[in-house]
Amino acid sequence: MRPASDSVRRARPLLGTFVEIAASGARHNDLHVAIGRAFETVAVVHRLMSFHERGSDVSRINREAAIRPVHVHPWTYEVLRLSSELYAASDGLFDIAVADELQRLGLLPRFDDSVPRPVARTQTPNPPVELLSRDCVRFTHAAVKIDLGGIAKGFAVDRAVATLRSCGVPQGLVNAGGDIAVFGPEAVAVHVRDPRQPGRTLLHVEVRDEAIASSVNAFDRSSDTLGMAMIIDPGTRRPATAIHGATVRAPLCVLADALTKLVILAGQSAETLLAKYDASALLVPRTGDMLVTQSWAEEMSPAP
Repeated sequence: MRPASDSVRRARPLLGTFVEIAASGARHNDLHVAIGRAFETVAVVHRLMSFHERGSDVSRINREAAIRPVHVHPWTYEVLRLSSELYAASDGLFDIAVADELQRLGLLPRFDDSVPRPVARTQTPNPPVELLSRDCVRFTHAAVKIDLGGIAKGFAVDRAVATLRSCGVPQGLVNAGGDIAVFGPEAVAVHVRDPRQPGRTLLHVEVRDEAIASSVNAFDRSSDTLGMAMIIDPGTRRPATAIHGATVRAPLCVLADALTKLVILAGQSAETLLAKYDASALLVPRTGDMLVTQSWAEEMSPAP
C-alpha cells in the first residue's frame, strides 16, 4: 500500500535558468499536479516580463509608454509598483531604467539596427514608470527603457509558491537559479556559493518559511535570463565594481532578489534599507573578507 503522503521534485528550463520545484506532504499524484501548475505560473511570469520576447509586457512598455499609457497584466503592474517603491526608498539606486546601458554593453538584445548610446538623464525623485489606474503605466520621461531582470525572477518564485499553497501543498521549495523560497514546517539547508570561486561553498543556511537569493556581479552573454547579473550603477551608468556578490534573506523572494542588487550597489550602507524590509545580507567584496549585516541570521554555519 502506498503511503498517504509522498514527495516529488522536478526541474524545467525557465527564466533562462533551471527552475526546480519540490513538494511534499500530500499524495503523489496531487503533488505532480500542483508542481505542474506552479511551472505554468513561472512560464506566465517569463512571458510577461522577459525583455527578450517581443510580445511581453516589458517590450510593449518600452515601445509605447513614452507616448501613451500602456495596459499591463496585474502581475507586471505589481512588479512595477514594488520597483517604484524600492526606487523611492533607495533614493533612486534601485532603477529598472538601465536597459539602454545593458544593450550598449551587449548584455541585452537590440531589436533594430540602431546602436544604443549612453543616455544622460537628470536624476529625479520620481521613479521612471508612472503607475496609473486600472493596471496602466507610462514613462515619466522619454529617455527610458526598462528591464525587470533584477526583480522578476524572485517574483516568479513567489507566485509559484502561492500556486503550490493554493493546491494544498503543505511543504515545498522553489529554486530559480539560486533565488529560493521555502515554506512549510521543515527547514531546508541552503548552500551559499563563493562568487569568487563558484565551485566552493561559503556557508550553509537553514531556511524555513522565507526566501534567500544571491547575485554575482558578472554575466553570461549567451543567457536569455530574467536574472541577468551585471549590476549597473544608475548614477554613473556604468557597471558596479566594489562588491563581487551578495546574498539576501527576506520574507519574500521578490524582495530578496531585488535587494541583492541594492547591496551590490550600496554595500554595508544598505543595512537601513534591509531592515525596512526585514531582510539581512552577506556581502563578498572584490577585495577583503566576507561581510554580513548585523541582522544576518545567527544560525548560519561555515561550510566544512
